[in-house]
Amino acid sequence: MGIVFAILIFSFLIFIHELGHFIAAKASRVQVNEFSMFMGPAIFKKKKGDTLYALRCIPIGGYCSMEGEDSDTDNPHSFQKAAWWKRLMILAAGSLMNFVAGYLMFAIFLSCAYLSFPTPQIDRFEDCSTVCGENMLQDGDELLQIDGENIYVLNDFNLILTVNADQETHHVVVRRNGERVDLGQISLQPHSHTDEEGNTSSHYGIYFKQEDKTLWSTIRFTWLNTIDTVRSVRLSLQMLFNGKAGFSDLSGPVGIIHQMNDVANASPSWVDALLNMLYFGAFIAINLAVMNMLPIPALDGGRIFALVITLIIEKITRKKLDPKYEGYIHGVGMVLLLALMAVILFKDVFTIFKG
Repeated sequence: MGIVFAILIFSFLIFIHELGHFIAAKASRVQVNEFSMFMGPAIFKKKKGDTLYALRCIPIGGYCSMEGEDSDTDNPHSFQKAAWWKRLMILAAGSLMNFVAGYLMFAIFLSCAYLSFPTPQIDRFEDCSTVCGENMLQDGDELLQIDGENIYVLNDFNLILTVNADQETHHVVVRRNGERVDLGQISLQPHSHTDEEGNTSSHYGIYFKQEDKTLWSTIRFTWLNTIDTVRSVRLSLQMLFNGKAGFSDLSGPVGIIHQMNDVANASPSWVDALLNMLYFGAFIAINLAVMNMLPIPALDGGRIFALVITLIIEKITRKKLDPKYEGYIHGVGMVLLLALMAVILFKDVFTIFKG
């Protein structure tokens, strides 16, 4: 059931993405030739107006095919004939819908899974000798930044320190008595702790305050978790480029579904399993929204980038560029992306069977 639910979440997020393009296209009076959920041969299809609506048999993906996406036509309702701002809105609508879906999924998770919310405001210390003092952390301090990264939610405390674990000291900024205080470089090192069963864990000896769950705090914590997830995408890409993460850390749909199933199986009850997978789904939705807006050919972000560059060139040369050349670029980009996805797919399958 975990695998089935994970596939349903993926399918829902792709459907929501394509629905965003569809709604924006219809609102802009751009002709949609086909709006399809899933891929492969059609199980059901019906044409209404200029649009063919289809449900296909392979439960992966989906698409919104618009008239004149990559070529110029004489159709006045083609994508290329629409005003530039309408084309930009249509291209961005898919990621916007994923972002909204992620926010709402986070809201449901936080409303159901928490009685109160952990905050990055210090309540007390287990051992004050190493982390607190006159020029260090104090009771009541609210963590604002560590090593230049904003602390949106409490989980960021461990996340940022883990990412920068090779540093002996960390640059810390707090809010103290209502004022922003820059503590400079201070030592924040974890302590090892072994419980009665012999399990060893690391902790910093800091206890943080909780905030009561209200409508306003739920809305605020949902937003903080959402923008924190956006930041995590940037940190992940940063770690790939600086070598802190490698190819083995990448996962495609198969690997993610396998991870979601493991999370579900490790949950103490089916309610907890659903909530944990809902959180996972929200995380994926925000990741899809951000990654799809990167200026990479074939992605919506690449199309928006090409749109802006085309507008600039046409403004300077006063000549209209043939959209087929942009189509060639996106075609090559799609081939490369599919090749990368295929490599990651084989890696995920090999890892699952090897494990």
